[in-house]
Amino acid sequence: MKNITKFFATAATAVAIFASTNLKAQTMETPAAGSGMAFKVGVGVNYGLFPDRSEMDYGYGADLKLQYDLSPFVAVTASGGYTRLKWKGSPLKFEFIPLLGGVRVFPIERMYLATELGSGLAVKDGANMNFIYTGGLGYEWKNGLDLGIKYEGYVNNSSSDLYFMKTGQFNLRLAYNFKL
Repeated sequence: MKNITKFFATAATAVAIFASTNLKAQTMETPAAGSGMAFKVGVGVNYGLFPDRSEMDYGYGADLKLQYDLSPFVAVTASGGYTRLKWKGSPLKFEFIPLLGGVRVFPIERMYLATELGSGLAVKDGANMNFIYTGGLGYEWKNGLDLGIKYEGYVNNSSSDLYFMKTGQFNLRLAYNFKL
């Protein structure tokens, strides 16, 4: 236990020294006209893989994401789409319509950290999706291309005919944003 504590203390000290040697003062500038308060519509496709311990094998889908830039640093999002999850070693598939709301924070110009919460509406009768949560990062290019990676977790209703335990996938999303 003492070795672990010493290791973390040494690592924290090294990070503090490294970070303090590269610090520069920054000021918050007011955004220039047209650089904030933008509304975007994005069309994307995604593909995800589940960890080995999951009952699922892979997932894929498409989505439509609305993004409103509150400032050059923060945006709110809302999305809907279609997702299909494939069970391991089985022809069964779980299909649903994810409805999510979230926030994107841009700590570096065009690079974002994102989180979303929402629910999935099952396509098959008798199947219920309770809750979806995500967290990830990505990059928006000036030409509208958007590439992101995220973890997408699912918590299912145990009364569902297609019940699966809490699980999640590591997801890659490629999209194109239209600025309105």
